[in-house]
Amino acid sequence: MSTTTANRRPGAAARLGVPALRGHGRFVTGNLIDSVGNGMLLPLGLLYFTDVQGLPAAHVGMAMTVGQAVALPVTFLAGRLMDRVGPRPVVVAANVLSAVGFVLFLFADRLWHVAAVHVLVQAGINMYFTAQRTLITHVTGADERRAWFAFTGSLRNIGLAAGSAAAAGALVVFGKGALWWLIAADAATYLLAAFCFASLRTTPPQPEEPAPDDRAARSDHTRRYLLLVAVNLPYVLAQAALSVLVALYTTRALGLPASAASLLFVVNTVLVSGCSTVITAHLAPKAPRRAVVAGHLVMAAAMTAFMLPALPSLAFTAWAALLAAIILFSVAEILLGPALSELSVTLTPDAAGGFTQGLYQFSWAVGMVAAPALFTLLLEAGPLLPWGAEAVACLLAAAAAPALRATSRHRRRKPR
Repeated sequence: MSTTTANRRPGAAARLGVPALRGHGRFVTGNLIDSVGNGMLLPLGLLYFTDVQGLPAAHVGMAMTVGQAVALPVTFLAGRLMDRVGPRPVVVAANVLSAVGFVLFLFADRLWHVAAVHVLVQAGINMYFTAQRTLITHVTGADERRAWFAFTGSLRNIGLAAGSAAAAGALVVFGKGALWWLIAADAATYLLAAFCFASLRTTPPQPEEPAPDDRAARSDHTRRYLLLVAVNLPYVLAQAALSVLVALYTTRALGLPASAASLLFVVNTVLVSGCSTVITAHLAPKAPRRAVVAGHLVMAAAMTAFMLPALPSLAFTAWAALLAAIILFSVAEILLGPALSELSVTLTPDAAGGFTQGLYQFSWAVGMVAAPALFTLLLEAGPLLPWGAEAVACLLAAAAAPALRATSRHRRRKPR
């Protein structure tokens, strides 16, 4: 590398909002590979069990839901484990558990098998996200924390897109016979991610303000963290709407081709992958609670834009309204994701601990499990209802978010 290039690169990285990556290669690689595995999972699960194993689709869907629901308490078990051994071993174990689950996919040919393997896979996913935010605080500096949350969010979108594209390409070229090999490859990606995380060197941050000993202070911190969980739920449901609701809404309520939902997903992925670090670094409010307020207001606007084509007098605006909606949705996601993640580990002195992280991840797990039933019921009652309900929820969250003032800052311990 030339001296000129070396001197220019930090300035360019700063303008793009990218945190300092030197020394974090294995952490970045682990995050990216884990996301590729998730991206391969999304289009494979239902298709594999119906087209390869020959099980009825409706029964498979029910078995998958049961398995994911059974895995919900794992967020709290992972939190307790994290308090004992730290976040890194939990993240490693989570990837190994998901890999085992996918290996067992290859031998699952009964409905109870489907439920059982989804317990393992979802347990691994829940464990991973319970510990991943705390792991970020153990491998990065406090002054770049939100930048890292934004950057790992971008990596996740890139990995999801790459995994989905790889799965789609294999199916196009080799047909449904490729599903068996794709499942096996997915298991391998999780093992590779586990290796990357296992080799990390971590340094826990030392809080400037210790966790409170008196009951009143602990109770106050618990209430404030529960408020964060409540404020996070509309964002969780909005994320679920992108995968659960948009396809049904565009095809059934608006009469658009099935490709419309895929196009909107691509636009969202490109915007979030390409703009997260820049917007977080230069445009988002510096105080995370203010970024949460702004994000929920923009998300409410996105939900309103999604509603417009369902009005008879505005049906002709369908494509323009949906494009505007997905752009607003993407900006809201960029504002909300890093800020909520930052608050989840800094809101209270014990926010990065196992119980609080388990509680925060439980809100994600519950929201994702409940969203399909909730949104389909609302959509059946009327095409405006799911978007209107979500817009109201976002406005309520925006009104509550100013109370999310962090009570402590963190500094790095010197490595021992």
